[in-house]
Amino acid sequence: MSLLVTGLGVVAPTGVGVEAHWESLLRGEHAIGPIEGFDPSVYGISLAGQVRGFDPDEHVAPQLKVQTDRWTWMSLAAATLAAEDADYTAPEDVYATSVFLASGSGGNEFSQHEIQGLWARGPKAVGAYQSIAWFYAASTGQVSIRDGYKGPSGVVVSEGAGGLDSIGWARRVARRGTPAVLVGGTEAGMCPYALLCQATSGRLSTATRPEEAYLPFDRRANGHVVGEGGAILLVEEPGAARARGARRVWGEVAGYGATHDAHHHEDPAPDAAQYARAIRLALADAGVSPDEVDLVVADGAGTPELDALELAAIGAVFGGRRTPVPVTAPSSWTGRLMAGGSALNVATALLAMRDGIVPGTAHLQEPVGAPGVDLVQATRVQELRTVVVLARGAGGFNSSLVLRRDPAGATA
Repeated sequence: MSLLVTGLGVVAPTGVGVEAHWESLLRGEHAIGPIEGFDPSVYGISLAGQVRGFDPDEHVAPQLKVQTDRWTWMSLAAATLAAEDADYTAPEDVYATSVFLASGSGGNEFSQHEIQGLWARGPKAVGAYQSIAWFYAASTGQVSIRDGYKGPSGVVVSEGAGGLDSIGWARRVARRGTPAVLVGGTEAGMCPYALLCQATSGRLSTATRPEEAYLPFDRRANGHVVGEGGAILLVEEPGAARARGARRVWGEVAGYGATHDAHHHEDPAPDAAQYARAIRLALADAGVSPDEVDLVVADGAGTPELDALELAAIGAVFGGRRTPVPVTAPSSWTGRLMAGGSALNVATALLAMRDGIVPGTAHLQEPVGAPGVDLVQATRVQELRTVVVLARGAGGFNSSLVLRRDPAGATA
């Protein structure tokens, strides 16, 4: 079942608002910088992609702000931006709108403050909101409550793949009769506890210069940089979107596929078979051949092993094309935002299709050998009709999404 993307809301290191994010990418502005808010030196990590200039008071009511974590503030803001972008107001049927977001980390900062209070002052220092603010479903629940959306809702917890998987679930929800779903997600894993949890993976870059830190598909790749923020999108059943007179259609969700390596809770599978299978499933679901794909937006893990596996998966699917498939990793400008990152990549892909511009991969100066793959090093002008977005989540999740320009020609 296809869905139309009618609204985009972005809160990212590259900016708040979809156009701010896009303009930052096109200018080639690196949004990765020194970590602010605490001293990270004890963890051996110094860089991150933080959302600077985000004022929650502009987006979140005071009584709601005290109940929620920073990641939920960003989700509330992005959900509002998506609805405004779509000119979407809740219909009289309160069951006609669902919220199905993704989360890979939850309410880290809120929990850290409460735990510190517990240690310092005892149980009475822990507030009642701790029980809900940390929970993975908090953003879904708070958006639903604030905006009165009572359709079937939920949360996907598949780490970096979650942003795509939420869209996959939205298709199921729409197929069962709910015409509009808010999807995507945000993350805010930028506090000492959250950084420590991520540092234990051994995949974070210890570089101190942004241009040397997160280098997907580069021979100098040495790990990734964490980031916060993400994107929320409004997707609608085509008939319902047309019936309400949707003013803009960014594009069509034409196909989706997901697999799991079923190999190890931390280590990747030794081959890319299941990753390649996820891509093939999405293409088959969309009725699209590898030759019809104009661009692949890659997961871009930034470690030699994981990058090699991703290029192997892409090569296995697209290697028989007449021309190499263009591949870019825009997350290299922002850091990896977990579930928020794959959602943001979908927004970026839709913007790329709108303008016919492919953003390059940041500081890709020494690309690894990749037969059948055209690694995009610098921004290029290119007509884009069909784009594949890829994502992986820690533990073996693989997801693929096929986007097409709106077939009715309504794309802005």
